[in-house]
Amino acid sequence: MQATTAPAFRVGVLGASGYSGRELCALIAGHPQLTLAFATANTQRGTTLRVRAGLAVHDIPLIAPEEADLAGVDLVFAALPHGASAEWVARALAAGTRVVDLSSDLRPGHGGAAHALPAGVPLDAPYGLPELFRAPVRGARVVANPGCYATSILVALAPLARAGLIAPGGTVSIASASGVSGAGASPKLELLFAEVAEDFRAYGVGNSHRHLHEMRAALGTLGADCDLLFTPHLLPATRGILSTITVPLTRPVDDALAPFRAAYADEPFVELTTQLPALAEVQHRNVVRIGAVVPTGMRSPTLLVFSAIDNLVKGAAGQAVQNANLMLGLSETAGLPQ
Repeated sequence: MQATTAPAFRVGVLGASGYSGRELCALIAGHPQLTLAFATANTQRGTTLRVRAGLAVHDIPLIAPEEADLAGVDLVFAALPHGASAEWVARALAAGTRVVDLSSDLRPGHGGAAHALPAGVPLDAPYGLPELFRAPVRGARVVANPGCYATSILVALAPLARAGLIAPGGTVSIASASGVSGAGASPKLELLFAEVAEDFRAYGVGNSHRHLHEMRAALGTLGADCDLLFTPHLLPATRGILSTITVPLTRPVDDALAPFRAAYADEPFVELTTQLPALAEVQHRNVVRIGAVVPTGMRSPTLLVFSAIDNLVKGAAGQAVQNANLMLGLSETAGLPQ
């Protein structure tokens, strides 16, 4: 009997020189059913990107975006800057290619941007957070990959929202800390090693971060009616996000993790812990690790939820591959580190 092999799909990466793009190239190199057809860069065109997949090292040539054969691949990952990505999404769709867009351009609220999307780009692309909105992603032509902060927060809040546990009109307070890779690979003075090391600071304060737009929209879809007070912080670390979320409840809960067990019993990329999640437990893995505690001494029902992810994997490239697997009819877990 002749052995059969799984179908292989050709994919391309637009913006491979950024941190998310590099992570994508590494994941594709180790994926059993994806083949990297091209990887593009702007200022680094003509150079070679070296990535590691398992024990193997791969040298990937970087070409100019204009040289990419968009029609010659089954799917394109657009890991381009916010505001610049939508144009290339339109080009890929016009070429008949599926797209996973990692920018904020197609997400709910479009990252607060006021510019119109190019012709041919849908205003309501499926929001690619499979644990919450899997059905629209399957077989989709284009998917908006969520932001890293939004992923860590929405997966942590969704079971409470769907169970009617978030107090209507209440304020959900979120303090998230991210490694510096979340700020991108462009050189910035405030991200130099000497500026970041041995320091810890807040930024984007006063509810000014772009990920709030998609978080508010998604929570509304899930049935929550609450305010979000979101304060991100910069960690002196390369990768990872830890979110601490204070949730006012409609009623007390005896078992802090019960809503999460009910919601995520069959989810391969959600881990629950009776301890507190830590970054070291999720780095280089496509998982959301969640813990929860009922605080003492509160006059009204309250829950503390803790969520940890790798911002470059489940918060970006890994989630993009997870979405691509669904779009192409592959196993959702294919090629993803658990």
